[in-house]
Amino acid sequence: MRLHGTLCVLTLTVSAAVAGEAAAPAPAPGQRAADPALERSLGAEVEQFVRADRVSPPPPCQVLFVGSSSIVRWKETLASDMAPMPVIDRGFGGSHIEYVNRWFDEIVAPYRPRAIVFYAGENDIDAGKPVDRVVADFDEFMRRKTGALGDTPVYFISLKPSKLRFAQFPRQTKVNAAIRALARRRPDLHYIDVVTPMLENGRPKDIFVADGLHMSAAGYAIWTREVRAALLPDTESEARRCARAGAR
Repeated sequence: MRLHGTLCVLTLTVSAAVAGEAAAPAPAPGQRAADPALERSLGAEVEQFVRADRVSPPPPCQVLFVGSSSIVRWKETLASDMAPMPVIDRGFGGSHIEYVNRWFDEIVAPYRPRAIVFYAGENDIDAGKPVDRVVADFDEFMRRKTGALGDTPVYFISLKPSKLRFAQFPRQTKVNAAIRALARRRPDLHYIDVVTPMLENGRPKDIFVADGLHMSAAGYAIWTREVRAALLPDTESEARRCARAGAR
């Protein structure tokens, strides 16, 4: 929070500190301020997951898909697309990586998955967050994952090119390059390239619904092929390792 020399601002700052609240960092140039309505909406989605899990806890050692609306919109066909691998869909629309981190203890850790398929970061770039911030948020996700779930593998789906947000493709590419480089250094992180098969002559293919952002069935067919190719070779060994860890 920037101080403007007024007693009012100082009082608010001190009051927040007394209440144990850390002041949010000022947005970077070009970054939109936090959206309280979005955060309330995301929190409500997470609460729905929590309530459903109380009633019927998912079995452990499934493949957890977590992230933003591209995961949400996969829900209807995800189980059949990934069969015979068992899956849990915990996408919540419009989310950023920081929100996955915020609710990590509600929508990641409790499931004790054999593997995590992660898609988020695209909305972060659209909101104006710097590339370094997006990568740092993902680093924080990996830190939390290691602390709670050890060497459970994470499969990061690259930020996808879309017609609506193609002007952001250069910054998306920088995020993808940083995560790909991290995956080369971490045996528990795998990078899934969906960019290459989604482009034709350097532009996004005609695989989107009318909004130009979300994928049609043809787009999900590409994701299904690439994600299955990444998961299937190791899924049985990951399932066995997960089961052994749960038996300890």
